[in-house]
Amino acid sequence: MATEKQPPREGPRETPSPSGQRTLSLSSSASRKRLPTLAEVLARRTLPPVDLYCYYLFLQREGSEDSLDFWLDVQQHENLCRAYFKDLKRTGVDVRDDWPGYYREARQRGSIYNRVNGIEQRGSMDDKEEPWDQPGWEADGGELHRSGPQGFGERAPGADGQGDIGSERPQSGENQDETRSQRRSNLAKRASVAPTVLARNTAISRVDLIASAERIYARYLLPGSEKEIYLPPQLRIPHFPISSTQLPHPHDEEQQRALARVPDMFHSQKEYVFRTMEADVFPRFLRHKAFGNLTPISALVRLSLGLLALWAGLATGFSFIFLDVGHVKRLWVILPFSVAIILIMSHQYELDPFLVIAMRSETTPFHLIKVKEPYVKRLLRKRAAGVLLLVILIVAALTVIFTLVPGHRL
Repeated sequence: MATEKQPPREGPRETPSPSGQRTLSLSSSASRKRLPTLAEVLARRTLPPVDLYCYYLFLQREGSEDSLDFWLDVQQHENLCRAYFKDLKRTGVDVRDDWPGYYREARQRGSIYNRVNGIEQRGSMDDKEEPWDQPGWEADGGELHRSGPQGFGERAPGADGQGDIGSERPQSGENQDETRSQRRSNLAKRASVAPTVLARNTAISRVDLIASAERIYARYLLPGSEKEIYLPPQLRIPHFPISSTQLPHPHDEEQQRALARVPDMFHSQKEYVFRTMEADVFPRFLRHKAFGNLTPISALVRLSLGLLALWAGLATGFSFIFLDVGHVKRLWVILPFSVAIILIMSHQYELDPFLVIAMRSETTPFHLIKVKEPYVKRLLRKRAAGVLLLVILIVAALTVIFTLVPGHRL
């Protein structure tokens, strides 16, 4: 049998799915001959220093971690919904009988869960599989939780759905305004106290899904919330129309339609956030972590020390010249010049060659992590070799100048 050819290096491989659609096949770190994509980082297919943990720390330094928090919380909610539908399937209950409103919604508008819930008709939202479809939730000790990089802080279920859900119920009159004000206050309180871990000793209920969606809305989409993210006007949700304390009345058609959209509630917002990160902050993250190994503060400290060492080298060199010291003794200037140029070049390229030799990279100032991504290792070695060659040339030029210049004793 002929050996299978390697996939193209410029991006993830596209493979046909059973339904005839083309999906992304994510490469593992061992086989990848390129820098990872954002999808591979979010799917936890990468190793330090380009893994999800380092990406989150980079976003924290940039002050834009809220977008990733939102994406991860929505992904967590989607996995909660998948678990709900899998529970139905496991017990032999048809989604058409259990949740007729959602069934009609999924048939008409499509749902990202149609591959899980047994609905054969493919809607517009189900035309492609997301590369991070493998759940970030893990079964552990009878609980369902999402695994994530250390230091993410409080995690919570998120939700995903259509942007027009908030406009389902008309709002008018003073009583309606008072109700909305009270609703905002309640949402703000629930944003910080909603549970982040669900016990798996009982089946997931639709109330759990509503609570998950409500927390996402309260944390990220409610105007003035603690982690409010920017969304274009067409993706904003005016208000969250369902209460997580109980299910809507079966005869309330508007509330039932809103409930049916809870599983897919923030899907468009999630995709927008992904595209924004992919186009803006992620390329800067790759440049910083794949071509360097220093944080800005650490690089600035090296620049300060490098300028001090350069001053010492120049002072020593001029002293040797004006004291008419012998040429051989003047070779000692190579020491301060070497230290100075290495530190200055480390700042210039945000790359410490000696850390590359030890295969270490900074996550926060002066906190090191081992470099494990194979392709990044090769990039750092090549770049470090270039920096060292440049250092050698500059140090050699300075040493030759201050050694061969004729002395003149003042």
